[in-house]
Amino acid sequence: MQRPCRPAPERHDRSGTVTVELALALPILLMVLFAAVDFARLNVLRNSAENAAYEGARRGILPGATAAQVIDAAQQSLRAVGAVNTQITVTPAVLTSSTQQVTVAVRIPLADNAWTANAARTTKDLVKSCTMSRERTQR
Repeated sequence: MQRPCRPAPERHDRSGTVTVELALALPILLMVLFAAVDFARLNVLRNSAENAAYEGARRGILPGATAAQVIDAAQQSLRAVGAVNTQITVTPAVLTSSTQQVTVAVRIPLADNAWTANAARTTKDLVKSCTMSRERTQR
């Protein structure tokens, strides 16, 4: 017994469909990609500012430390991520043997350190600080 042949279904002309779908989806995908890169960079800068303040404060609590050494320790941490035009403040400005606490504040301008154009237009700064008590030596 022979089966009857079914006619092949009609094929509709779909030329250009992929192009239209790509034109609609690509801008959204690119926005998501750039937003992810921007948030990742901001997260790296935030963590680096926090770490630089901590490293600077750790250097500052040691007996005999100077403000210049504190700033250098903090800048060394920031160089690893390529942060530029940073501002590091040590309080008090002169560390003496009677200094009780050392506070290091790190300011990173987002306009100079962001990778995307949207974040580069901002005038905001990322500020993190760390305060530690000085170590004492017994004589």
